Amino acid sequence: MAALELIVTRSQAGRTVKSLLKGELGISTSLMGRLKRTETGLTVNGQRVFTTAVLQEGDHLRVDLTAAERPTDLRPVPMELDILFEDEHLLVLNKPAPLASIPSSLVPDEPTLAAGLLHHLGEGSALHLVNRLDRGTTGLLAAAKTAYVHDLLRRQLHTGDFQRTYLAVCAGAPQKPEGRVELPIGRDPSSAVKRRVDPEGKEAVTDYRILECSGPFSLVELTPRTGRTHQLRVHMAALGCPLAGDWLYGTEDRELIPRPALHAARLAMTHPVTGEHLTLEAALPEDMRALL
Repeated sequence: MAALELIVTRSQAGRTVKSLLKGELGISTSLMGRLKRTETGLTVNGQRVFTTAVLQEGDHLRVDLTAAERPTDLRPVPMELDILFEDEHLLVLNKPAPLASIPSSLVPDEPTLAAGLLHHLGEGSALHLVNRLDRGTTGLLAAAKTAYVHDLLRRQLHTGDFQRTYLAVCAGAPQKPEGRVELPIGRDPSSAVKRRVDPEGKEAVTDYRILECSGPFSLVELTPRTGRTHQLRVHMAALGCPLAGDWLYGTEDRELIPRPALHAARLAMTHPVTGEHLTLEAALPEDMRALL
């Protein structure tokens, strides 16, 4: 059970539950509304309270985050999961390919990572994916166990508190050994899924660094500073070195690799509840190593 606890200090005395929830714990108005409608969501010294209650020094405010969750109706599916970190608030795992993160309306019955995670957490659990990976992308993915932690982590995305580093095997290599790509991205009107560099699109920024070159391929480290759909694939293609196996922005060759050669290799984050700094890494998968 995920919960937050706060012992009211002298300087906090005289404030309402609402003031402390919002100011000290960062709880959103919508989550606060769900919590106060439950029996166990908000308690002070073991007794249910409402957000208008005024607290005194030494009062014990407890927030039962699980009480406000809305269980998903997704059917759990047993599957082996490579979990690198887990506590009561969140987990980080290494996603394989070709596994979709969430269900698709086009293939509603296929197993997904979300269904596997629900089986791991237990039927009726809530699940909130923080950073989603395309079905063909491998690597580190974070999932929050409550809406509260999900909201805090989403605020951290693309800041120093939540940094992701990818490895890509590219066909060819960028002209410069390292640099920054600042090319806005928008939808390609010719396709339902494709994106393109578009002066009228949304800001998109990627830092890159060539790690090694091997024959026709290069291993490139990519750090997204924004989070646009297909950003890394579009930016590498714009530099003239699309990802190996990228059927959408490069050349498909399933004998070499049956997916875009992209791997979320490193995640450095600040735990939104404990403040602990976590650095997690996932080794380059075999199909990408084989290209090099």
